[in-house]
Amino acid sequence: MSSAPQAAGGRRQRTAIAGAVALTALLALYLWVVMARAVALLRTGDPVGIGLGVGIFVLPLLAVWAIGREWRMAFAVQRMADELAAAHRLPVDDLPRSPGGRIDRAAATEAFATARAEAEAAPEDWAVWYRLAFAYDAAGDRRRAREALRTAARLHRA
Repeated sequence: MSSAPQAAGGRRQRTAIAGAVALTALLALYLWVVMARAVALLRTGDPVGIGLGVGIFVLPLLAVWAIGREWRMAFAVQRMADELAAAHRLPVDDLPRSPGGRIDRAAATEAFATARAEAEAAPEDWAVWYRLAFAYDAAGDRRRAREALRTAARLHRA
């Protein structure tokens, strides 16, 4: 295998990580400004200002929790992918596509059925849930794909 595709993949991964870090930093700056406004409202002493301040203060805390959860998931997914790649078990996206790049629905449905049967046969195998997540994604069900990735991460930690 040539090192050129590996180098390109490494650059893409570094660019993606840099973009995610930059967006997270911008969001952190925004949240800091919102928190400062919430504190200012709390300090007014006015019941309406205090109520608004509390409400505004809670939203950034929820955002920080959600961001932390997404970052933990991203690191868990990367660890699982690295482990599967080292074992030569990483799922390959070889589904047929239209000229526009859309995955053929019939092929995605067939791949999903296979992945779901594997998950039903081995419900405690994190690698099976990892593959099921990508089958859900190919079939267009992002919500269930994320749930399957969370299940894979939970099983991987255990």
